[in-house]
Amino acid sequence: MAAAEAAAEAVAAAPAPASSFLALEPRLQREFQQKVQRVRNTRAAKEELTPGVVYVGHLPRGLCEPQIHEYFEQFGTVKRLRLSRSKKTGGSKGYAFIEFESDDVAKIVADTMNNYLFSERLLKCQFMPPERVHENLFKNSNKIFLKPSQPAVRRYNKIRSLVQKAKMTKRLLRKEKLLRKRLAEKGLDYDFPGFAAQELSIKRKKVKTSKKSKLNISLSSQDPTPVCTPTVLERRKAAQVDDDAEDNEITLRLPPASVKNAVQRPKKQPRKRPNLKK
Repeated sequence: MAAAEAAAEAVAAAPAPASSFLALEPRLQREFQQKVQRVRNTRAAKEELTPGVVYVGHLPRGLCEPQIHEYFEQFGTVKRLRLSRSKKTGGSKGYAFIEFESDDVAKIVADTMNNYLFSERLLKCQFMPPERVHENLFKNSNKIFLKPSQPAVRRYNKIRSLVQKAKMTKRLLRKEKLLRKRLAEKGLDYDFPGFAAQELSIKRKKVKTSKKSKLNISLSSQDPTPVCTPTVLERRKAAQVDDDAEDNEITLRLPPASVKNAVQRPKKQPRKRPNLKK
């Protein structure tokens, strides 16, 4: 039996499948294959490594997934990598999570690369214990990142047609109506202006502007259909008075004579020269 187990271990070291090996005795072929498979399973369980995750912060700008993977590959096999990015702009947030094949390698990386000066930045590395690693941390990490083709700002500020605006207004009013109904069913006596009040104020402003435009009709007598209301007639009279008051001629007004005499300077008297002859 010991010789058979030794032979099974020797065969298990070979890369070929267990079914391709033949036992020395044909009646022990099935038992021999089971022993080979059992030895291989135990060896694989012994050699199975526990993966470890490292948090890397203060990453320089412009450093993407391929460069990070290539740099940290020198320590050991990198199984998964996730660089945190902005959903709106697609830019890097400056930190990443790297999963190594062995947790011993991950601890070495965390100790070695912590406070390491990399491209004028001090990297912050920390080993994450398995209980702190979220199950969805590396979800979709193998997909190639594509920059958003239509960010939220561009989508919000895009020019909409009248039909699109009407649909959007209708949808907002419907949602607000459902919200008010839900509040009433819960027994909450809460009132808020909402989008309906905003629409009402917009309509009132439109009515006011239309009234002002009607009142500001031209007061010229050459209009085809002049409006003869009392307010318009008063405005027309006031406009005529202003036209009469305006004069394009330039007039010079001279000050009165009394003011002119008061402003005049006194005449200079001749100076008397002293008599120097003796």
